[in-house]
Amino acid sequence: MEFHTKYGPWAFVTGASSGLGKCYAKQLAAKGLNLLLLARRGDRLEILAEEIRDKHQVEVRCMAMDLLADDALSQIQSATAELEIGLLVNNAGFGFKGGFLTADASLLRDMVRLNCELPTLLCHLLLPAMMERGRGGVINLASAASFQPTPYMSVYGATKGYDLLLSEALSVEMKSAGVDLIAVCPGTTNTEFHAVAGGVATFGGMADPDDVVSQSLHLLGRKISFLHGLRNKLLCFPNRLVPRSWVAAISGKVIQASTKETRGFQVDRGGCGDS
Repeated sequence: MEFHTKYGPWAFVTGASSGLGKCYAKQLAAKGLNLLLLARRGDRLEILAEEIRDKHQVEVRCMAMDLLADDALSQIQSATAELEIGLLVNNAGFGFKGGFLTADASLLRDMVRLNCELPTLLCHLLLPAMMERGRGGVINLASAASFQPTPYMSVYGATKGYDLLLSEALSVEMKSAGVDLIAVCPGTTNTEFHAVAGGVATFGGMADPDDVVSQSLHLLGRKISFLHGLRNKLLCFPNRLVPRSWVAAISGKVIQASTKETRGFQVDRGGCGDS
Protein backbone atom coordinates (compact mmCIF):
# COMPACT_ATOMS: atom_id res chain seq x y z
CA MET A 1 0.00 0.00 0.00
CA GLU A 2 1.38 3.42 -0.95
CA PHE A 3 2.22 5.88 1.82
CA HIS A 4 -0.55 8.39 1.03
CA THR A 5 -3.12 5.59 0.84
CA LYS A 6 -2.02 4.04 4.14
CA TYR A 7 -1.61 7.28 6.08
CA GLY A 8 -3.71 9.84 4.21
CA PRO A 9 -5.51 11.78 3.12
CA TRP A 10 -4.71 14.17 6.00
CA ALA A 11 -1.77 14.43 8.39
CA PHE A 12 -1.93 16.48 11.59
CA VAL A 13 1.45 17.88 12.72
CA THR A 14 1.92 19.74 16.02
CA GLY A 15 4.83 22.13 16.60
CA ALA A 16 4.95 22.55 12.83
CA SER A 17 6.42 26.03 12.38
CA SER A 18 10.09 25.10 12.81
CA GLY A 19 12.61 22.31 13.26
CA LEU A 20 11.49 18.71 12.92
CA GLY A 21 7.82 19.68 12.70
CA LYS A 22 8.49 21.85 9.66
CA CYS A 23 10.46 19.03 8.04
CA TYR A 24 7.61 16.59 8.66
CA ALA A 25 5.17 19.00 7.05
CA LYS A 26 7.29 19.38 3.91
CA GLN A 27 8.08 15.70 3.50
CA LEU A 28 4.51 14.56 4.12
CA ALA A 29 3.26 17.07 1.55
CA ALA A 30 5.79 15.68 -0.92
CA LYS A 31 4.18 12.27 -0.35
CA GLY A 32 0.80 13.72 -1.31
CA LEU A 33 -0.82 14.20 2.11
CA ASN A 34 -2.97 17.19 2.96
CA LEU A 35 -1.88 18.92 6.15
CA LEU A 36 -3.36 20.34 9.30
CA LEU A 37 -0.52 22.27 10.94
CA LEU A 38 -0.53 23.53 14.52
CA ALA A 39 1.91 25.88 16.26
CA ARG A 40 1.86 29.07 18.28
CA ARG A 41 3.56 31.22 15.65
CA GLY A 42 0.81 31.75 13.11
CA ASP A 43 2.88 33.97 10.83
CA ARG A 44 5.45 31.24 10.31
CA LEU A 45 2.73 28.66 9.76
CA GLU A 46 1.12 30.72 7.01
CA ILE A 47 4.43 31.23 5.20
CA LEU A 48 5.12 27.50 5.38
CA ALA A 49 1.60 26.64 4.25
CA GLU A 50 1.85 28.91 1.22
CA GLU A 51 5.22 27.41 0.26
CA ILE A 52 3.84 23.88 0.53
CA ARG A 53 0.68 24.66 -1.45
CA ASP A 54 2.69 26.19 -4.28
CA LYS A 55 5.18 23.33 -4.46
CA HIS A 56 3.03 20.27 -3.84
CA GLN A 57 -0.56 21.31 -4.67
CA VAL A 58 -1.99 19.84 -1.48
CA GLU A 59 -4.48 21.39 0.91
CA VAL A 60 -2.98 22.97 4.03
CA ARG A 61 -4.89 24.29 7.02
CA CYS A 62 -3.27 26.17 9.90
CA MET A 63 -4.13 26.36 13.60
CA ALA A 64 -2.24 29.13 15.40
CA MET A 65 -2.67 28.21 19.05
CA ASP A 66 -0.92 26.99 22.18
CA LEU A 67 -1.63 23.36 23.00
CA LEU A 68 -1.65 24.31 26.69
CA ALA A 69 -4.68 26.57 26.21
CA ASP A 70 -7.70 25.46 28.23
CA ASP A 71 -9.80 24.93 25.10
CA ALA A 72 -7.04 23.41 22.95
CA LEU A 73 -8.50 19.91 22.74
CA SER A 74 -11.99 21.13 21.99
CA GLN A 75 -10.63 23.34 19.21
CA ILE A 76 -8.69 20.42 17.75
CA GLN A 77 -11.71 18.16 17.96
CA SER A 78 -13.76 20.71 16.01
CA ALA A 79 -11.00 21.26 13.43
CA THR A 80 -10.51 17.53 12.80
CA ALA A 81 -14.16 16.47 12.88
CA GLU A 82 -14.60 16.81 9.11
CA LEU A 83 -11.12 15.60 8.18
CA GLU A 84 -9.92 12.04 7.69
CA ILE A 85 -6.72 12.22 9.73
CA GLY A 86 -4.61 9.23 8.73
CA LEU A 87 -1.38 10.33 10.40
CA LEU A 88 -0.76 12.14 13.68
CA VAL A 89 2.69 13.61 14.32
CA ASN A 90 3.03 14.50 18.00
CA ASN A 91 6.04 16.79 17.65
CA ALA A 92 5.18 19.66 20.02
CA GLY A 93 7.19 19.71 23.23
CA PHE A 94 9.74 21.66 25.24
CA GLY A 95 12.23 21.16 28.02
CA PHE A 96 14.54 22.70 30.57
CA LYS A 97 18.31 22.40 30.86
CA GLY A 98 19.62 23.12 34.34
CA GLY A 99 19.20 22.02 37.94
CA PHE A 100 15.77 20.68 38.88
CA LEU A 101 15.23 23.18 41.71
CA THR A 102 16.15 26.18 39.53
CA ALA A 103 13.09 25.66 37.32
CA ASP A 104 9.78 27.26 38.18
CA ALA A 105 7.15 24.76 39.24
CA SER A 106 4.80 26.13 36.59
CA LEU A 107 7.38 25.46 33.86
CA LEU A 108 7.80 21.85 35.02
CA ARG A 109 4.05 21.38 35.12
CA ASP A 110 3.67 22.74 31.59
CA MET A 111 6.51 20.52 30.37
CA VAL A 112 4.84 17.39 31.69
CA ARG A 113 1.49 18.46 30.25
CA LEU A 114 2.83 19.30 26.80
CA ASN A 115 5.28 16.42 26.48
CA CYS A 116 3.11 13.70 28.04
CA GLU A 117 -0.52 14.64 28.61
CA LEU A 118 -1.24 16.25 25.24
CA PRO A 119 0.27 13.49 23.05
CA THR A 120 -1.70 10.96 25.10
CA LEU A 121 -4.97 12.83 24.67
CA LEU A 122 -4.40 13.46 20.95
CA CYS A 123 -3.79 9.74 20.44
CA HIS A 124 -6.96 9.01 22.39
CA LEU A 125 -8.88 11.49 20.24
CA LEU A 126 -7.69 10.39 16.80
CA LEU A 127 -6.91 6.68 17.09
CA PRO A 128 -10.55 5.44 17.20
CA ALA A 129 -11.26 6.67 13.65
CA MET A 130 -8.02 5.14 12.39
CA MET A 131 -8.94 1.82 13.99
CA GLU A 132 -12.38 1.95 12.41
CA ARG A 133 -10.85 2.53 8.97
CA GLY A 134 -8.25 -0.19 9.57
CA ARG A 135 -5.31 2.02 8.64
CA GLY A 136 -3.34 5.01 9.89
CA GLY A 137 -0.30 5.93 11.92
CA VAL A 138 1.09 7.95 14.82
CA ILE A 139 4.60 9.38 15.15
CA ASN A 140 5.53 10.43 18.67
CA LEU A 141 8.69 12.49 19.10
CA ALA A 142 10.76 11.13 21.97
CA SER A 143 14.53 11.61 22.25
CA ALA A 144 17.83 9.85 22.71
CA ALA A 145 17.34 11.12 26.27
CA SER A 146 14.55 8.53 26.59
CA PHE A 147 17.03 5.72 27.21
CA GLN A 148 18.71 6.84 30.43
CA PRO A 149 18.31 9.19 33.41
CA THR A 150 19.27 12.74 32.43
CA PRO A 151 20.40 14.83 35.44
CA TYR A 152 20.21 18.57 34.69
CA MET A 153 17.53 17.73 32.12
CA SER A 154 15.68 15.48 34.56
CA VAL A 155 12.05 16.21 33.78
CA TYR A 156 12.63 16.55 30.04
CA GLY A 157 14.32 13.15 29.87
CA ALA A 158 11.60 11.59 32.01
CA THR A 159 8.84 12.94 29.77
CA LYS A 160 10.59 11.62 26.68
CA GLY A 161 10.92 8.23 28.35
CA TYR A 162 7.16 8.33 28.82
CA ASP A 163 6.65 9.10 25.12
CA LEU A 164 8.89 6.19 24.14
CA LEU A 165 7.14 3.64 26.36
CA LEU A 166 3.66 4.90 25.47
CA SER A 167 4.39 4.53 21.76
CA GLU A 168 5.86 1.06 22.10
CA ALA A 169 2.89 -0.12 24.17
CA LEU A 170 0.25 1.38 21.89
CA SER A 171 1.97 -0.08 18.83
CA VAL A 172 1.12 -3.54 20.20
CA GLU A 173 -2.47 -2.58 21.04
CA MET A 174 -3.07 -1.05 17.60
CA LYS A 175 -1.29 -3.65 15.46
CA SER A 176 -4.30 -5.87 14.88
CA ALA A 177 -6.30 -2.82 13.77
CA GLY A 178 -3.76 -1.94 11.07
CA VAL A 179 -2.57 1.25 12.77
CA ASP A 180 1.18 1.86 13.09
CA LEU A 181 2.98 3.75 15.86
CA ILE A 182 6.62 4.71 16.13
CA ALA A 183 8.61 6.64 18.72
CA VAL A 184 11.26 8.78 17.03
CA CYS A 185 14.33 9.37 19.19
CA PRO A 186 16.70 11.98 17.74
CA GLY A 187 19.90 13.03 19.38
CA THR A 188 21.45 16.47 18.96
CA THR A 189 19.83 17.87 15.83
CA ASN A 190 20.32 21.09 13.88
CA THR A 191 17.23 23.03 14.92
CA GLU A 192 16.63 26.32 16.79
CA PHE A 193 17.00 24.46 20.07
CA HIS A 194 20.49 25.59 21.04
CA ALA A 195 20.17 29.21 19.94
CA VAL A 196 17.08 29.60 22.11
CA ALA A 197 18.57 27.63 25.00
CA GLY A 198 21.61 29.89 25.26
CA GLY A 199 23.78 26.84 25.88
CA VAL A 200 25.77 24.38 23.84
CA ALA A 201 24.91 21.01 22.38
CA THR A 202 25.38 18.09 24.74
CA PHE A 203 27.51 16.47 22.05
CA GLY A 204 29.27 18.17 19.15
CA GLY A 205 28.02 17.63 15.64
CA MET A 206 24.36 17.97 14.80
CA ALA A 207 22.15 15.68 12.77
CA ASP A 208 20.25 16.92 9.74
CA PRO A 209 16.56 17.19 10.72
CA ASP A 210 15.50 16.21 7.19
CA ASP A 211 17.43 12.96 7.61
CA VAL A 212 15.76 12.24 10.95
CA VAL A 213 12.35 12.79 9.38
CA SER A 214 12.95 10.84 6.16
CA GLN A 215 14.31 7.82 8.04
CA SER A 216 11.44 7.85 10.52
CA LEU A 217 8.85 7.97 7.74
CA HIS A 218 10.56 5.05 6.03
CA LEU A 219 10.49 3.04 9.28
CA LEU A 220 6.86 3.80 10.16
CA GLY A 221 5.11 0.44 10.13
CA ARG A 222 8.45 -1.39 10.20
CA LYS A 223 9.74 -0.52 13.70
CA ILE A 224 8.10 0.66 16.92
CA SER A 225 10.98 2.93 17.92
CA PHE A 226 13.81 4.60 16.06
CA LEU A 227 17.01 5.88 17.65
CA HIS A 228 18.62 8.10 15.03
CA GLY A 229 22.33 7.96 14.26
CA LEU A 230 25.15 5.50 14.87
CA ARG A 231 26.68 7.69 17.58
CA ASN A 232 23.45 7.69 19.59
CA LYS A 233 23.15 3.91 19.25
CA LEU A 234 26.72 3.47 20.48
CA LEU A 235 26.16 5.86 23.39
CA CYS A 236 22.90 4.23 24.48
CA PHE A 237 23.88 0.58 24.08
CA PRO A 238 26.11 0.40 27.23
CA ASN A 239 23.07 1.42 29.31
CA ARG A 240 21.97 -2.22 29.07
CA LEU A 241 25.21 -3.54 30.49
CA VAL A 242 26.07 -1.39 33.52
CA PRO A 243 24.20 -0.44 36.73
CA ARG A 244 21.69 2.38 36.32
CA SER A 245 23.46 4.35 39.04
CA TRP A 246 26.54 4.46 36.80
CA VAL A 247 24.47 5.56 33.83
CA ALA A 248 22.86 8.38 35.84
CA ALA A 249 26.21 9.59 37.19
CA ILE A 250 27.93 9.63 33.79
CA SER A 251 24.95 11.23 32.09
CA GLY A 252 24.86 13.95 34.74
CA LYS A 253 28.52 14.84 34.27
CA VAL A 254 28.17 15.06 30.50
CA ILE A 255 25.01 17.19 30.56
CA GLN A 256 26.24 19.47 33.33
CA ALA A 257 29.40 20.19 31.35
CA SER A 258 27.29 21.34 28.38
CA THR A 259 25.14 23.69 30.45
CA LYS A 260 26.37 27.26 30.09
CA GLU A 261 23.42 28.82 31.84
CA THR A 262 20.65 27.50 34.06
CA ARG A 263 17.66 28.43 31.97
CA GLY A 264 14.80 26.95 30.02
CA PHE A 265 14.58 26.13 26.36
CA GLN A 266 11.57 26.02 24.13
CA VAL A 267 11.19 26.19 20.37
CA ASP A 268 7.59 27.00 19.51
CA ARG A 269 6.77 24.26 21.99
CA GLY A 270 7.99 22.02 19.19
CA GLY A 271 10.14 18.92 19.24
CA CYS A 272 13.69 20.15 19.54
CA GLY A 273 15.62 16.98 18.85
CA ASP A 274 18.18 17.40 21.58
CA SER A 275 19.52 14.87 24.04
